[in-house]
Amino acid sequence: MTKNKAENGVSLFTRSTELIGEDPLEEIFALNLGDFLTEHLISEELAKKIQKHDVKDKSASLKKQLKELISIYSINNTLSVLGFNNKEDYIIYNSIAKTIVQMLDIDACHIFLSKKFAKGLDKTDKDIVLVGTSIDFSDDIYGHDIGYKLDSKEIVPSVFTAKKSVKIENLASNSEFVPFSELKETETQEYIAVPMHNNAESVGVIVLESYSDKKLSSEFKMLIEVTAKLFAISMLLQELTEETGRAVEDENISSVELQHLRAELTATIGDLGEQQQSFVEMLAKAVDAKSQYYNNHSQNVANLAREICDYLGLNEKTTDLIYYAGLLQNIGKITLPEELFTKKGKLSKDDWDKLQNHPNIGVSLLMSINFLSEVIPYIHYHRERWDGQGEPEGLKGYSIPLGSRIIAIADAYCALTADRPYRAALSKQKALEIMSEESEIKWDPVIVEALEAIINER
Repeated sequence: MTKNKAENGVSLFTRSTELIGEDPLEEIFALNLGDFLTEHLISEELAKKIQKHDVKDKSASLKKQLKELISIYSINNTLSVLGFNNKEDYIIYNSIAKTIVQMLDIDACHIFLSKKFAKGLDKTDKDIVLVGTSIDFSDDIYGHDIGYKLDSKEIVPSVFTAKKSVKIENLASNSEFVPFSELKETETQEYIAVPMHNNAESVGVIVLESYSDKKLSSEFKMLIEVTAKLFAISMLLQELTEETGRAVEDENISSVELQHLRAELTATIGDLGEQQQSFVEMLAKAVDAKSQYYNNHSQNVANLAREICDYLGLNEKTTDLIYYAGLLQNIGKITLPEELFTKKGKLSKDDWDKLQNHPNIGVSLLMSINFLSEVIPYIHYHRERWDGQGEPEGLKGYSIPLGSRIIAIADAYCALTADRPYRAALSKQKALEIMSEESEIKWDPVIVEALEAIINER
């Protein structure tokens, strides 16, 4: 089996593990847009060629490059959390808040944005405005004008300014906590405020609340911190793409100004790629924590899936998608009650149905995260079988997406070689023996051969 990379298919949203260095422009090179080199990195010979072009030619070339970037990183290809102009648009933040509550098994979530980013809700004297909440209101939540002045001494403005998360368990003795009765904050026992910020500025705060003495795990807290930063960087990128869009239509703009915009845009794209990868990896850790998988099962599956992709010579984009799908193949479990995974004794039929159907829940969750939409088929079909006796559609053989076939094998091998409550981990050879026996029944035989080659080389 060739190990040469297939042509085309470079990842749009993640940095390859093969890229060298920490320069955010590396992501642009991976997109086959190598002429985005900044001038100090260009060779002397190339610099001379560039100098032969007049200013108009250079400006036209820069504008063309910027238009390509805008088309790739438009609001439809990143997290759509910016660009709202009226109250109806902000319902997405209510959905995000409710999803966070479901994922983290907490009681309430509230999302605040700075007045600058709360377009359509900015007719207020507050500097930080409530844009979304998990609490159901019988009337218009924005009519309550809930928010904060930036110079107040309360928790949210302090977190917004300091760009540091705060966790408070003893609220009764905290003078900075002034509860909003409309948000039922008088019932709050644990309060966590997480800043949404990028390298340029703070854009808002995510508030998590628990009405009981149940504590939020460190994995979930870190997940929300990564999510908050991802939203903020996405907002910055959308702001820059809008500014760049106006600039490329300006006939009088200088090439120097265009170069400055290009540098800002490419640096932000690099930051977004890194943050998206961190988000997926933290989401996988949170899933494993909730599922009582203390051996980093999702990460192990993803790593093995990547090895199989490399062995098969798949292109970078496909490899990245399969890697992320491997991380998230159990994502549905994050929306199920934690008690299901810690329950002793026999599960009820209802409990079992919830667990069995978890990929469908995960697919629904992923559909709301734009940049992960391409991994959906791989997750949706990863419980299909080679002989057509699997779920959910009973697909057979090569009709099952390649990514699904790879993830299924990586998942099964990692499960067999890990300790479980009902049995000890199997040896590598015993696990391979089982996988080989089930080849052409459950598994794609070519991928089983790839797995055997990879494990035997270790």
